[in-house]
Amino acid sequence: MASGVIFSSLRRRRSPSLEAFLAPVGLSDTALVRTVVGVANDLVIGFSDHRFPFQRKNSRSLIRKVEVFQLLLESLRDSSVSLPSTAALCLRELYLLVYRSKILLDYCAQSSKLWLLLQNHSISGHFHDLGQEFSTLLDVFPVRAVDLSDDVREQVELLRRQSRKARLFVDKRDDGFRIKFFSFLDAFENGRIPCADESRRFYVDELKISDARSCRAEIEALEEQIVNHEGDIEPTVSVLNGLVAMTRYSRFLLFGFEEEDDDFGLWNENQKKAKVRLGNQDIADKILTIPKDFCCPISLDLMRDPVIISTGQTYDRSSISRWMDEGHCSCPKTGQTLAHNRLVPNRALRNLIGQWCSANGIPYDPPEVIDPSAETFASACPAKATVEANKATVALLIQQLANGSHAGRTVAAREIRLLAKTGKENRAFIGEAGAIPYLRDLLSSPNTVVQENSVTALLNLSIFDRNKSRIMDEAGCLGSIVDVLRYGQTTEARENAAATLFSLSAVHDYKKRIADNVGAVEALASLLQEGTPRGKKDAVTALFNLSTHTENCARMIAAGAVTGLIEALGSEGIAEEAAGALALIVRQPLGAKAIVSEQTAVAGLIGMMRCGSPRGKENAVAALLELCRSGGTAATERVVRVPALAGLLQTLLFTGTKRARRKAASLARVFQRCENAPLHYGGLGLGYASASNSTSTRDTTSFAGDVSVPLSISVPVL
Repeated sequence: MASGVIFSSLRRRRSPSLEAFLAPVGLSDTALVRTVVGVANDLVIGFSDHRFPFQRKNSRSLIRKVEVFQLLLESLRDSSVSLPSTAALCLRELYLLVYRSKILLDYCAQSSKLWLLLQNHSISGHFHDLGQEFSTLLDVFPVRAVDLSDDVREQVELLRRQSRKARLFVDKRDDGFRIKFFSFLDAFENGRIPCADESRRFYVDELKISDARSCRAEIEALEEQIVNHEGDIEPTVSVLNGLVAMTRYSRFLLFGFEEEDDDFGLWNENQKKAKVRLGNQDIADKILTIPKDFCCPISLDLMRDPVIISTGQTYDRSSISRWMDEGHCSCPKTGQTLAHNRLVPNRALRNLIGQWCSANGIPYDPPEVIDPSAETFASACPAKATVEANKATVALLIQQLANGSHAGRTVAAREIRLLAKTGKENRAFIGEAGAIPYLRDLLSSPNTVVQENSVTALLNLSIFDRNKSRIMDEAGCLGSIVDVLRYGQTTEARENAAATLFSLSAVHDYKKRIADNVGAVEALASLLQEGTPRGKKDAVTALFNLSTHTENCARMIAAGAVTGLIEALGSEGIAEEAAGALALIVRQPLGAKAIVSEQTAVAGLIGMMRCGSPRGKENAVAALLELCRSGGTAATERVVRVPALAGLLQTLLFTGTKRARRKAASLARVFQRCENAPLHYGGLGLGYASASNSTSTRDTTSFAGDVSVPLSISVPVL
């Protein structure tokens, strides 16, 4: 079961190639031996001189086993005697074992040190499983039936005896490091922050994490495990978050804030792109046999619902449940006492089984098992240790922002941005700790990276309501954000400044202050017209929020926002908000006059009624209704002359949302009072009457309530 557990617990980022499960077939004895020799040579050459950070004894033992088999294979290769059928079958099984061994050794060589520590017991179990399978293979291999030298035969026999005596080995040194790692987490949990000497002894002296770059690589590796966590392995997400927070604190405590190498940011990208090329790629012929790792060790049948027990072994749920119900409290395969009876779904292996069955035309109908723990992992609240470690980190970051070098402030701004990205608790204590004044000062930095990180940090912090007031009350902070919106050095900086204004404008009292800031509305209008799709979205939502304040109408007209909003009516993704903002602006005579003066305004709103989303149609008909009410006779006549309006109104009266039907009925009544209404609206009929019966003679809804825009638009955290 080694490979199934490896793939489900360790290599979650990618699926193994077919060679991990299918042995070579259709080869002559000579070709088969050469194929297996090639895989064994690759393993020995690649790992015999490698110094593993952990699992050293297990790794050496596994490599030694393969070396003995390498001698056996080379002896067979040099022999001209044909192989017995049993020996050929064993060689195919050996191919799979060596291939899986290579995957495990590669994982131990390339993975994060901290992650290897956390998985110490599980990985030790994988080595033991492979050792047991090698032992079984040695028991059935017909040593006496093949032509081997006495020396090779003696070494094979010695390995057979040693393998029979092998027991699960967990390195005490490695496990001591793992326990110490968790002891640091316990210290934070109990309110005690480990000192620099303790952290240095552990991270630098014992784990050999000797610089900021390698420490950050460890953090990113743990964060990747959090992203890929499916709830079926330990530790839990909340514990991983605590370990990440603790390691991040230790990184800045031990290695400071100096800028890393230019290629440092590529580490995670390179990790994701890394490919492991193992085995002989020329093997094309496969046999259709059920892979051993897909079969339950108890029933020996294909598993329908694989689950993991406390020892890390995988079984079919029905088989292991029956085993436990019979009173057994040990693992059927290893004999270890079970720490608990919890069965964790092995989703990765179940998916692999499903893919294999689908590819080979085998019916496979796994049961739908709802695991409530998945939701628990996804929504896990931050533990006290995580909060305390992040608070300690923030204190270091703010100290660096206040007194550090330029390079140090650059790193600190980036880290505050990342911390503020996750969780309201982080946003709350970053704001309370006094980060906002220092971030404000960095907004004017000539360094593009510093400016981007600073404005994005403020955006992320502004999502927390109390931080909105801190930002607005900080002298010069709003003006600096507007300056980034107007003159920002990068598109991302300008877009994030617009998103920050949108977030701040959620508070009604701040809408007038934002609009009155010199250049704010003009810059939003410019971004709406010339920005990227994301920038336009940020700009239109901010303008919509500002338009809900009655005193901002004149300012928005003077700044050219009306023109930008009208042009946005034809842009998918922002037309809804644009129509909503126009519906609010047009309620005032000044706004109606500005919209009437735009030649494409009415046509754009009619287009929204024809092709827009349900909310877009609501807002478009509301804008036309308010245009008739506030724009006078000239505006009403201009709307009345649109030939298509009659049919669109009738469609809305029958198929529109409740609010759209109400607005359409009110608009129809306006036209009834026009002298040429019968010419255009004689056919409204029953639809108009039905909507009219449910509507008062004049809408009396609140100012912003007459438009429908999803005001709960979430601000992106970046």
